[in-house]
Amino acid sequence: MISVGIVDDHPLMMEGIASVLRGRTGFAISATGSRAGDIIAIASRHEIDVMIIDLNVPGDAFQAMASLRREYPDTKIIAFAASASAEHAMRALDSGADAYVLKNSQAGELFEAIDMTRRGEMYVTPSFATKVIGALQSKALQKRVAESTKLSLREEQIVHLLLCGKRNSEIARTLALSEKTVKGYMTNLMGKLRARNRLEVVIAAQRLNPHRFAGTGAGATARVDTEN
Repeated sequence: MISVGIVDDHPLMMEGIASVLRGRTGFAISATGSRAGDIIAIASRHEIDVMIIDLNVPGDAFQAMASLRREYPDTKIIAFAASASAEHAMRALDSGADAYVLKNSQAGELFEAIDMTRRGEMYVTPSFATKVIGALQSKALQKRVAESTKLSLREEQIVHLLLCGKRNSEIARTLALSEKTVKGYMTNLMGKLRARNRLEVVIAAQRLNPHRFAGTGAGATARVDTEN
């Protein structure tokens, strides 16, 4: 038997889900709840195979799902939502949901979600899946861009010295490098940060990590672009 927990603050909706599951051999409704705080409580008292969670229950359902994923990793989480927002779905999946099922789905889709998640696969309501896949791809692209522009320790040192208004010769003396080597680093920085000059290197670095590359004053910034 597949043990199911349902958390939904709408009694009719909860009863509807429970009725659909009871109508299929192999499912047992082990516990129900009506708020985010019930999610962990149910998991702690019962061996739940699948937890179906309405994302709009009182409390923080996303935080509760994240806790459920950490504390009970074998429990499959099905986010049950009215929102057809890709951002909303992404947040649910990031919080640990194995599936995102829209409330206007057919009963067969709920069973498919349960089957797929128990096989270790992710499920999203088919009519909505294209939007979510697009959002996932965009997120992966943003991550790749961030990783590709990550600066080395030496590059960070050079950016900091640029922020202090240092010329190549001064950077070379400070870091015990040849001026030719510093120029090579500058060329690499311009390519990595898609910058055309030293000032744009500094601006791009500050956008990349505003806390790490805080400016040191207007005078220094004004002097950054005085050398090619």
